[in-house]
Amino acid sequence: MNQSFSQHSTMPSRINAQSRRADLLLKIKANLLPHAKWEEQVFYPAFAERADRDGMKTHAEAVEEHRAVEKTVMPDVHAADFGTPQFAGRAKVFGEMIDHHATEEETTMFKMARKLFNAAERAELDVAYEQWKNSPAAAAAIAAAEVETGVKAMARKVTRRA
Repeated sequence: MNQSFSQHSTMPSRINAQSRRADLLLKIKANLLPHAKWEEQVFYPAFAERADRDGMKTHAEAVEEHRAVEKTVMPDVHAADFGTPQFAGRAKVFGEMIDHHATEEETTMFKMARKLFNAAERAELDVAYEQWKNSPAAAAAIAAAEVETGVKAMARKVTRRA
């Protein structure tokens, strides 16, 4: 009986923790998706047009990291129930991949971009990103990514890969 009471008394904190995890995941996606979609649609193509062989390798790695997160990691995170060890493990891998990608971009790709684009062009890219975030094109790209992630997550749940 004491064990049952103990479990019941901790239930609200478990529910709160799950709710916090869900909220955090939504906040991460809200910041990550616009950034990722703009890179894929605007920055990466512009970078690739000017990149040398080393730059193209960096470009290919960045594109592949985006693909891995969007096509595999995010659906896996969404397929797991928030209170499970699977969710915790997948969320950790998701965070590690994002950290790795951001570090690579900051130390390699953006360093190259500073040589490929002059200050005025970089400023134009910054302005274009801010405008793009609130555009119908951004909304469509983000919605498409969310639908695709949701469908893949549901497929994983249905096929019990979650």
